Amino acid sequence: MSRKQMLRPGGRSARVQASVHTAVRELLAEVGRDGLTVPLVAQRAGVTPSTVYRRWGDLQELLSDVAVERLRPDAEPADHGDLRSDLTAWAEQFLDEMASPSGRAYIRDALLGDPDGSNAGQCSAYAAEQVDVVLARAGDRGEAAPEVETVMDRVVAPMMYRILFRPAGLDAGYARRLVGELLAG
Repeated sequence: MSRKQMLRPGGRSARVQASVHTAVRELLAEVGRDGLTVPLVAQRAGVTPSTVYRRWGDLQELLSDVAVERLRPDAEPADHGDLRSDLTAWAEQFLDEMASPSGRAYIRDALLGDPDGSNAGQCSAYAAEQVDVVLARAGDRGEAAPEVETVMDRVVAPMMYRILFRPAGLDAGYARRLVGELLAG
């Protein structure tokens, strides 16, 4: 069982997580990544360094946990009235957010401090949940819709590959093309 699975979802544990996450975000803005240390985060958060080490293990796992939280969508995808419009708008927004400098940094952090793959799985689940909302709406309207995994394989996966390894030239047109090819096939 990982450290994250052993934590209580509320109470002191939630307060510690919130204060440490806030401290990390503030300190990253103030001192940058190179100046960030566990003792500095602990001091800002009002906890001991041993609390941070016990809960997160090291700075990279802490940064990964913060990144996963920052990558969590704030709201359901917008409803534009039909599958093509909904999925296109979602894909454009996803690409815009993930391909931004801060999005790429969060993706790297989420993956670098992820020894058991749970953070990558959580980030993937966020995207799949958003896609599922879009596809369920289409189904409710009587539209034929692909499976969630098909959208993940044909839209999300290529975007993530390009974001991580070939980011040049990524724009909304790329997202529209992927959705168009998915729905045409």
